[in-house]
Amino acid sequence: GNPEWDAPVIRLSYTSYTQPAQLFQYRIATGERTLLKEQEVPGGYNADEYEAYREWAIAKDGTQIPVSIVKRKDLATDKPQPALLYGYGSYEASMDPGFSVSRLSLLDRGMLYVVAHVRGGGEMGRLWYDEGKLLAKKNTFTDFIDVADHLISNQLTSPEVLVAEGGSAGGLLMGAIANMAPDRFKGIQAVVPFVDPLTSILKPELPLTVGEWEEWGDPFHDPEVYDYMATYAPYENVSAQHYPDILAVTSLNDTRVLYVEPAKWIAKLRQVATGGEFLLKTEMAAGHGGVSGRYARWHQTAFEYAWTINKAIGDVE
Repeated sequence: GNPEWDAPVIRLSYTSYTQPAQLFQYRIATGERTLLKEQEVPGGYNADEYEAYREWAIAKDGTQIPVSIVKRKDLATDKPQPALLYGYGSYEASMDPGFSVSRLSLLDRGMLYVVAHVRGGGEMGRLWYDEGKLLAKKNTFTDFIDVADHLISNQLTSPEVLVAEGGSAGGLLMGAIANMAPDRFKGIQAVVPFVDPLTSILKPELPLTVGEWEEWGDPFHDPEVYDYMATYAPYENVSAQHYPDILAVTSLNDTRVLYVEPAKWIAKLRQVATGGEFLLKTEMAAGHGGVSGRYARWHQTAFEYAWTINKAIGDVE
């Protein structure tokens, strides 16, 4: 922020997938830049040991999907490696590069961390968002699958060691790709997942529903929207096919995505589907953003990463 027009300095922050967050002071008159603070990494950290780069996956309709890849520089690239593929793709939210201390637990164990910048987000401008919402929502799901196929075809990873993750609207993405391409993934982790959208958005009495019609459409009044959503809603489309291992994490006090959505989704998977284990973890004193408190947050992250590592690396010699 810059509330004082004649302030002699401004402050700016910088981070990347490999650079811990830095806070600079920039003196406008001279161009002098001074580092004021840098995020501490307990135990030490050498950025030269890691790298991040951009690739482009080609979607079925020819669209180029940006893909961010983070890895240790010494990780061998002559064979498929365990990988975590993350996606969101809603509300025009851009998945910007950012540093994560906890992510080092994955990278230092030999995993790739990959972000699929799918349509529905805002990374490539307003059109990128428009082509991943309303009656074009399925582009979000097929883009994510096409990114997985890109990684697999280029032998960066394989279905035997690839885990997908997404939360909230990204959890809807996880539910959709579980139905559409279960053979691409070893495991799928869905955090506070919006996996029963058709039921929730059909209830205008819920406090968030009417505003959500701008994102997903209005199935309550528009039969075309209802029919379209019914083709991708994760809960409605669970079928008797082989699924990968799935972990759903939810919170009892979540008012944005009610805990009943992942609860009934996991129950239906257990009843109808074949394949891996279907687990539900419910935080009994948390909301949509997860647990409160630094140490509780670390514990939750550790649990989720432990599951991911077990799926991606546990069976690898």
